[in-house]
Amino acid sequence: MISIRNVTKSFGRVQAVRDVSLQIRAGEFFSLLGASGSGKTTLLRMLAGFEAVTSGSIVIDGQAMESVPPHNRPINMVFQNYAIFPHLNVRDNIAYGLRRLNIPKPKQAEMVDEMLGLIALPGYGDRRANQLSGGQMQRVALARALILKPKVLLLDEPLGALDKQLREQMQLELRLLQQRLGITFVLVTHDQEEALTLSDRIAVMAQGAVVQVDTPTGLYERPQNRTVAAFIGTMNFFDAVVHRQGMPEVQVQGLGRRRLNGQDGGRPDGTAATVAIRPENLTLHSTQPGPGAVEGVVQAQQYLGGRQMLHVAIPGRTTPVAVAIQGPGDAFISSLSPGQNVWLTWKDDAVLLLDAG
Repeated sequence: MISIRNVTKSFGRVQAVRDVSLQIRAGEFFSLLGASGSGKTTLLRMLAGFEAVTSGSIVIDGQAMESVPPHNRPINMVFQNYAIFPHLNVRDNIAYGLRRLNIPKPKQAEMVDEMLGLIALPGYGDRRANQLSGGQMQRVALARALILKPKVLLLDEPLGALDKQLREQMQLELRLLQQRLGITFVLVTHDQEEALTLSDRIAVMAQGAVVQVDTPTGLYERPQNRTVAAFIGTMNFFDAVVHRQGMPEVQVQGLGRRRLNGQDGGRPDGTAATVAIRPENLTLHSTQPGPGAVEGVVQAQQYLGGRQMLHVAIPGRTTPVAVAIQGPGDAFISSLSPGQNVWLTWKDDAVLLLDAG
C-alpha cells in the first residue's frame, strides 16, 4: 500500500529524516516508534503531504505522491489534540468531510449513523464537544477520518492525551476497529507498550533513520542493535570482549567468561561487544546453585502490582542488575530485603550478543 524509497528530509543543514525506505502492506497496522526528535512525525507529515520530500519518493497504492496535495491523497489523519470543532455537534463533526463530496443529506445521515455505531456512540449525535470525555472526543475524531473511507489512516500520537486506563481501553478499541475495517493504519508513537500492543510491524527510528523493522515479538526478543534493545522494554547491558582462542567465549563485565553459543557473528578475537539479558530471564537463588552463578546483594525493590523488580549489585559493575519476578514469588522471594545476598543464574539462550555501543 505504501512504498517509501530512500526518503530524506532536510531543514537547512539539519537532516530530520535520513534515507528511509519502508514497505507497508495493505491492511497492516504499522507503527513508527521512537523518542522525541527521531524523525517519526516528520516522516508521517511527508506521507500526509504537509511536508515536501527533500529527496527520495513516496508511493501510495501505486501512485507517486510528489505532486499530489494533501487533500487529494488517499489518506486521512487523526491528531493528538483531536481537532474537534467546538461549535459543531458530534453529528456535524463526523459529517464535516462529506460536505464537499456532494453526497445527498439522507445518505450523509445514514453514513454518520453507521459511524456512530462503529465507534460505540449511538445516540450521541446531538452532543456538543464540551459534553464529551477525552475518549469520546477521540472516537469522534476517528469517525470523522474514517467516514471518508481512506485507503490509509495516519495517527499522530492519538492517545497521548488520555490517562493510562482510558489509553489502554482505547488501544484495544483502535485495534479491533482497524481489524474490522481492514484499512492500513500508520501510527506514530513514543510509547513502546502502545506500539507493541497495537502493531503488526514496527519501525524503530533514531536520529532520523530506521534502525530495525520487525514484528513486536521480533523487536522484543531479537533486537538487532543496542539502540533497539534499550528502547524496547527493560534490558541489562554488560560490556564484553570476544575471545576466539579455543572455545569461542566472551569476557563479560561482572559475569566472567561465558560461551558464545554461535552468536558471535564472526566477530574477531578482541572485539568489543555488548551482552544483553532481559530482567525476566534472570533467576534468583538463596544459595549458589552451580558453578556459573553470580553472587550479588539486593540493593532495592520495586513493587509493580503484578510483578516485582529487584536491583542486585554484583562485583565489578557500577550499575545494579534488574531482575523481574512475576507475581508474588515463593517464600524466598517474599522474604528478600535490601542488603541480602543472592545468586543469579540465566539460561544460555536468554543472552543476546550485540555490537558495542
